[in-house]
Amino acid sequence: MTFERKPRVMVFGVGAFAQGVLRILKEAGAEVSTYLTRGYGHYGPMQEGKTYHPEYYPNPCDLLRGEPVDFIVPMSIDWAQQDWTDEFLGLGIPIFSPRGEAYQIERERDFSQRLCIQHGIPFAQSFVARNKLEAEEILAGHPAPYVIKNTLCSPTSPIHTIVSETLEQTRFWLDTVDYREGVFLQRYLGRKEAGHIVLVSNGQVHSLVTNQEYKRAFDGNQGIVAGAPLGGLVEWDPEDRYGIARALVHPLLPWLRETQYHGPLQVTGMWHEGRWHVLEFNIRLGITCGPLILRMMEDPLDVLSAVVNNATISPRLKGPDRFGASLTLAGYGYPYTQLDPPRLPVQLESPIDCDVWWNEVDQDLKGRLATSGQGANRIADLNATGKTVEEALGHVYRNIEKIACPGSYYRTDVGDTLWPPDFSRG
Repeated sequence: MTFERKPRVMVFGVGAFAQGVLRILKEAGAEVSTYLTRGYGHYGPMQEGKTYHPEYYPNPCDLLRGEPVDFIVPMSIDWAQQDWTDEFLGLGIPIFSPRGEAYQIERERDFSQRLCIQHGIPFAQSFVARNKLEAEEILAGHPAPYVIKNTLCSPTSPIHTIVSETLEQTRFWLDTVDYREGVFLQRYLGRKEAGHIVLVSNGQVHSLVTNQEYKRAFDGNQGIVAGAPLGGLVEWDPEDRYGIARALVHPLLPWLRETQYHGPLQVTGMWHEGRWHVLEFNIRLGITCGPLILRMMEDPLDVLSAVVNNATISPRLKGPDRFGASLTLAGYGYPYTQLDPPRLPVQLESPIDCDVWWNEVDQDLKGRLATSGQGANRIADLNATGKTVEEALGHVYRNIEKIACPGSYYRTDVGDTLWPPDFSRG
């Protein structure tokens, strides 16, 4: 695609995801900026271009009228739940996200279950309960361990995913969860989980990567499920080697065309009883793997520009590196965000030769980095690619050792479990 001038791209977001997307699109030739959507994680985006704080721009539409952009990349789906959403849509600015009914495939979990049933796609059996009484009735009628989720996906939901691996654990959690928006009870199917990310444009599905997220906080897949993965692997996979897209995405093609879906679509699946089952869909590239995908892609700016305009695309791998690894340096106390540790220094002990995207850190007037002091937080995400999984992991692990912060940690076992997701071999 040929541009008469530098295309202008704005990210709605904060932290490592925003910085990674901004840097890669800037290197591809875009003029980039950020509308900061949360009160933390501003340092990373500020390194890449103009940033706009909602305290000064509570409605980005005023900003966008004065400084128009060619398209927007949102970090989360909450852009569609704002007071200014209808006004924004009226501006006609392309956004890297589906809209309307297509948006509901992530937003409303029960909608995605009904959609899968309608199209013959296996979905982990799930129920919606409006209150504790209904939840207990479901458990009595269908006794099993359940993963407890929000009914409506949002970063501000009162419930974040709680994995119960036994019936008794489920009973316990049902006594303590917040029922303001109800609960979505999804049958626990084990740990053989993997994801697949596609781009949908001009009525066609294009496989990009198969990915694996290390969602639990500690080595050995111990601890609670964190707010975002602590590590991950991606494999450039246009052939859909593990059959995830064929089983869980392609049967939706009639609906995707009917709703004029164009944008990213990630399915998280679980291998259970000899086949893949849907756990959930996301309409974003992914917080940790999104920058990796764009780094591995040839002409990412052209591809995203085509997708937001629902045009024909042909995503290609850039170079020989088919694998990517992501690793998070977590700060003191994370993922227990209720804790309130002090600001702690963050030091680079030697030069880093992979991508490093900053999360909840700040820089003082003397140029010193420190954690933001806004609760237990994530410090940085490091990304590296390689011709093999081992090469990518070796690169990212060598670099994360170069960052020092008191009380910080990272998972040392990414790639040792869960990968590869070829569970059909036993």
